[in-house]
Amino acid sequence: QHYYITNNLSKESLYTIIKRYLLGFVTMGPNDSSINATNALPGREQPLTGISEVHAVKGNKIFPPFPEGTKSATFGMGCFWGVERSFWKIKGVYSTHAGYAGGYTKNPTYQETCTGATGHAEVVRVIFDPEQVKYSALLKNFWENHNPIAIGGEGRNRGPMYRSAIFCDSENQLELARKSAEKFQQNLDERGVTGEITTEIKLDDVFYYAEDYHQQYLHKNPGGYCSLRGTGVNCIL
Repeated sequence: QHYYITNNLSKESLYTIIKRYLLGFVTMGPNDSSINATNALPGREQPLTGISEVHAVKGNKIFPPFPEGTKSATFGMGCFWGVERSFWKIKGVYSTHAGYAGGYTKNPTYQETCTGATGHAEVVRVIFDPEQVKYSALLKNFWENHNPIAIGGEGRNRGPMYRSAIFCDSENQLELARKSAEKFQQNLDERGVTGEITTEIKLDDVFYYAEDYHQQYLHKNPGGYCSLRGTGVNCIL
């Protein structure tokens, strides 16, 4: 994994990164728990700009308000490029958005997230019509298309920003997500796959959009990198 320092970082953020790195506060390791609300990068009040308002594949809206009756779900499965493609292919999905969630920094940039000093994971938010596709179907796609027992990332992407995660926007989603983790652990055990699921599952409906070039990346760059590697075990919920 490469950690980028560019002109997109504010002087305050750059100073904070360097100071924490020298003092050992930013380990950038797979299970980094040193970042919290008091020492994370501050970010900015204004959201990132220059993001297309139209989904390059679906032709639907990327920004709210979304059609009445649609729901949202947010998943972290490693690099968000391949993750987004896996969800936009599902019938009943209205749109998908690459972004950052689960951390502390407001409106983070990709460069800031890659330092490990924001607490965020790379995620994909899925806007879906529950009359056409159930949340359980999205959970099935989640469990089958990455390795949730991997520690510290997915594929060659390493670091806490690539962790396995489900961020829920309701108690109902939280309950379903937790039950699905229990079921998939049983599926893994029955198939003889050793290891415990490491997926972070929690209530968190805060989502920050990633830069425009990350949105629908594998549609714009069909030969681009995809980190998704499942365990080969079917998720039977």
